[in-house]
Amino acid sequence: MTTDSDIIRRSLQHPPRFGELFERHAESIAAYATSRVGVGAADDVLSETFLVAFERRERFDHAWSSARPWLFGIATRLIRKHRAREAQQWRAWEAGAAAAVAGESGIESVGSRVDAWARVRDLAPEIARLSARDRATLLLYAWGDLSYQEVAAAVGVPVGTVRSRLNGVRKRLGEAGPEYDEWRIDGPGRRTADAEGPSRDREEQGTWIR
Repeated sequence: MTTDSDIIRRSLQHPPRFGELFERHAESIAAYATSRVGVGAADDVLSETFLVAFERRERFDHAWSSARPWLFGIATRLIRKHRAREAQQWRAWEAGAAAAVAGESGIESVGSRVDAWARVRDLAPEIARLSARDRATLLLYAWGDLSYQEVAAAVGVPVGTVRSRLNGVRKRLGEAGPEYDEWRIDGPGRRTADAEGPSRDREEQGTWIR
């Protein structure tokens, strides 16, 4: 199967090939952005994410076969421009959670996730009070469905920093902390290790996609 890295390489000579990356990842980026800033702003974040990615594709770190951390990192930085909208989304979280659940595919999938989304909704005030960096780290993991290593790549910090931030958030949120995996869009525990990126040793040394 052609990797994201291969697609990006080929797009340097044949730009239309970059569209394949959009087809692979647009849905997950859109879902993440919608959860963070609402439907209206999410469209802008989605289009800007892939525009920025296309313009910066020569800088992609091909040590990673997957472009997910890179794309989620770009999206997260763009979301910072929409902080006011994100705050509004958290204040109106109940409606946002209902829309997110309705967007799940399949009745069985929806039924299995309602309780988890409800728990996140109940925590909305505490999540809104987290620092921007802690909230981004939490939501990249919980809603972006990224591994610790991928979150580290997305935000440009060592994986140990991601662990530290999430541990701090767990303490802040109390008993809900250990249930993070249940919040994840693609289901609990989908990625326990990152087989698509650099080795753990390299990650600990702080070599990241920029």
